[in-house]
Parts: sequence; structure tokens; C-alpha cells
Amino acid sequence: MPKLSGKDHDFVTVARRVVEQAIGEQLDGKPLEHPNAGKNPAAVALGKLGGAKGGRARAKKLSPARRKAIAKKAAKARWS
Repeated sequence: MPKLSGKDHDFVTVARRVVEQAIGEQLDGKPLEHPNAGKNPAAVALGKLGGAKGGRARAKKLSPARRKAIAKKAAKARWS
């Protein structure tokens, strides 16, 4: 499903998008836009592969001291 921009939270706009997804085409009869249209399929596959392991792999290679420093910085930013 396509991501919504800030202005697409209107009830009518969201309802229209839901109906279009359910019927598989736009209400005027045009086909729905494919989210990966115009992209290199190999690049899309590589992006999904890297995204699937991203945070877990990064956390695994960080030292406990570095993870603690990152957590402290995040807490400070949250509570400031």
C-alpha cells in the first residue's frame, strides 16, 4: 500500500484509497500504480535484503559500552 502524505488523512481520501485497493483499480477505471514501477528489480531486491537484517545486524556488532552510550543519548533527547 502506498504511504500516505500529511494531507491524505482526510476520511474521504482514505476511504477512496481503501475502495480502490479492494477493487484493484482506480475509480475512474485506470489500473493502480505499482509501487516499484520504474525501479531496477535487482536494486529493489537488494534493498529488501539489507532492510530485513539492518537493525539487528548493527546491534550485534556494537559493543555493550557503545549500545549504552547510544541509549543514554536517546533518553536525553527524549526527556529534554
